[in-house]
Amino acid sequence: MSKLQDEEIVRKILDENNHELFGQLYDRYKERVFQKCISFSKNEDEAKDLLHDVFLKTFVNLSKFSGRSSFSTWLYSITYNYCVDYARKKAKVKFKDINEMYEISDFDDKANEENLLSIRAERLKRVLDEIDPRNKMILLMKFQDEFSIKKIMEVMDLSESAVKMRIKRAKASAVTKYRELFKED
Repeated sequence: MSKLQDEEIVRKILDENNHELFGQLYDRYKERVFQKCISFSKNEDEAKDLLHDVFLKTFVNLSKFSGRSSFSTWLYSITYNYCVDYARKKAKVKFKDINEMYEISDFDDKANEENLLSIRAERLKRVLDEIDPRNKMILLMKFQDEFSIKKIMEVMDLSESAVKMRIKRAKASAVTKYRELFKED
C-alpha cells in the first residue's frame, strides 16, 4: 500500500472512505511542511500547531483536490497560504496590495537579484522576517525551494506574468529592506 502514488491515495481515501490512508500522506510530507511552518513562525511549538492545522485543512478539503496539479503542489499551496495568513495575523499589519506597487525594470530587477544573492545568510534571514509574508513566500519558493515559474504559477494560481512581476517586486522589497536595516554598511 505504501507504494501508491499520492494521487492514488487521495482517490482511495475519497472513493473507499479509507481515512487511515491519510497517514501515509502525512508521513511523506510532514517534515517538509514543518520546515515551511518553522520558517514563518520561528517557534517550534507554533510550527507544530501550524503543521497540525495545515494537515487538518488538507484533510477537510481533500475532496477539493482536482488533480490539475500534483498533490505535493496542492499541499504546498495550502501550506504557503496558511503560513502567510498566520504571519499576517501575527504581525497585525495591513499590507498594501502588491499590485499597487511600482514597476521595476529588468535592469533594476537583475541588480536586485545580484544584491539579494550577495547578502550574508543571517542578514537575509532578518530581511525575510521583516518583509511582507507574501513577498517572503514567493522568494522562498523561487530561491530556497527552487520552484520553476510554472510550479509557482500552480501553487499561487497566477499567470506567468503575474508570478514574474511578484518575484521582481519581492526582490526589490527585500533589497530595500536590507538597505534600510543595514544602511551603515
